[in-house]
Amino acid sequence: MHPLGSPYVRDQLAQRIRRVNEIRLVPDGAFVLYWMQSTHRLKENWALRFAVLEGERLNRPVLVYHELASDDEHASDRMHTFALEGVRDIARDAAAKGYCYRFVLNRGETDLRALARIARRACLVVTDDTPTGAVRLRTARFAAVAPCRVLAVDSVGVVPAAMFPREEYAARTIRPKLAKLRDHALEPVEDRAPRKEMSASLAASLEIDAFDPIGADIPSEIARCAIDHSVPPSPLRGGTRAARARLEHFARTGLQSYRERRAEPNDHDGSSRLSAYLRWGHLSAAEVARTVLATAPAEEAEAFLDEMITWRELSLNFCHHDPAHRSIEAVPEWARRTMADHADDEREAVYDLDTLDRADTHEPLWNAGQRELLATRQMHNAVRMLWGKSVLLWTATYEAALDALLWLNDRYALDGRDPNSYANILWCFGKFDRPFARRPVWGTIRPMSLARARAKFDVASYVARWSEAVAVGS
Repeated sequence: MHPLGSPYVRDQLAQRIRRVNEIRLVPDGAFVLYWMQSTHRLKENWALRFAVLEGERLNRPVLVYHELASDDEHASDRMHTFALEGVRDIARDAAAKGYCYRFVLNRGETDLRALARIARRACLVVTDDTPTGAVRLRTARFAAVAPCRVLAVDSVGVVPAAMFPREEYAARTIRPKLAKLRDHALEPVEDRAPRKEMSASLAASLEIDAFDPIGADIPSEIARCAIDHSVPPSPLRGGTRAARARLEHFARTGLQSYRERRAEPNDHDGSSRLSAYLRWGHLSAAEVARTVLATAPAEEAEAFLDEMITWRELSLNFCHHDPAHRSIEAVPEWARRTMADHADDEREAVYDLDTLDRADTHEPLWNAGQRELLATRQMHNAVRMLWGKSVLLWTATYEAALDALLWLNDRYALDGRDPNSYANILWCFGKFDRPFARRPVWGTIRPMSLARARAKFDVASYVARWSEAVAVGS
C-alpha cells in the first residue's frame, strides 16, 4: 500500500488536478480548505488527499467544509435523505479519524458568500471535480470571486480523466487503453488525517453555522427545507456503511455467477445495485474493483469490471469532453441525420410527460419499470434500456423524448444527474452505437422491442411484482 506522500500518489494527483482560477496561493493563510461537493467520503478521496498533503507542506491544518444545497435541480426528500444519511457516516468517520469536518444544511438558495468568507482565511481551496450536475458551474462561480487559488481534483473515475485528452467514441476504443492503466490506477493508497490539528479557537472563529448530522432527526430537518416534498425517500439507505454492506453482500452472492444472473431484473442480487453509491461518492469505484478482483472467479470479475470500468469511464470521458451531453447534439451525425429523416413518421402512441410519469401507458412492462423507479429510486439496467428506447417511439419528437427521459431519470433515480445516466439515455438515440437496418421512427437507430424481452427474462414475474399503482407521494 502506497503511503500518502509517495511518488505514486503525487503522480496520480498530477493527472487529477485542474486549476480553476489564476489567483496565487496565500502562504500565510490559517488553513487549507477542502470544499466537499460530490465525493462524499473520507477514504479514497483524491481531493482530500491533496488537501492533506498541501496542509503538511504549508504546516497548516485542513478544514473539510461540506454544504447540502436546497436549490439544486430536482432536490427532494428522496435526494436529501440519501445525502444526509451519507453525511452522518462522514461525520462519524471524521470524529473517529481526526478530521475537522463542518457540515452546513442550506435550507434555501446556495450562498457562496459564506464560503467566500471562510476562504478569506485559507491558503487555498481544494474541491471536487465532476463533469455533470451543478458542481462545475458552482465551482466556476466561486472561483471567479475567491480570494485565493482554487483547484478541482478528480476522484470520480478509476483512471484520471486527463489520461484521455480527447473524447472516445465507443467502448472498443477506450477498452484497450483502460486495460493498460487499470492495474496501476487500482494500487491502494494509505490515507491519513492531517498531521496539524485545527485548534478549537480557530474553528470557532470561522463562525460556521454547522449542523449536527449525527444527532439530527433527518425527516424533521428535511421537512424544513425548500425542496420538492412530493418525491418520498427511497428504501435504499445512503452512506458509506450501507454501500460497503451492499458491496460485501453482492461479492458473496450475485458476483459469483454474475454473467448468468446479471440480465434477470427479478434477481435482486444478480447485479450490484451500487450505482447510487458511486454517483453520490459514498463509495469509490476503485474500492469496488479491488473487492471484485479479490473475491470473484476471474471470468465473473472481468465481466463485471467491463461494465463498471469500461462503460463508466467511457461515460465520464464523454461528459468531460462534450458540454452538450444532455442534448441530441451529442449523438453521432448519422443518428442526427436519421432522426431528421424520420421526424414526421407516424408514432404508435404519443404520451405527454404526465402520462409517462404516472406509468399509464399501454405497455405493462414499461409501466412496471416506471413504477419501480417511482417507488425505489432504481431500475434494473435490462429494463432501463427498454424504458428509454420505448419513449423514443412514444413522443412527438426525438427532442421531447430526450427531455422526458432526462426529467424522469433525474427526478426519481438516485443515480440520476450522473455521467452514466446521460450516456445510457443517449445510447437510446445512437450514442456509442452504429447504424442498423432502417425502420419507421427508429430510422437506423438500434431498435428494441418490449415484446421480445419475454425471451430474455421473466417479464410476467417482473410485471406482477410492480402491478400495483404506485403513487409518488404515498
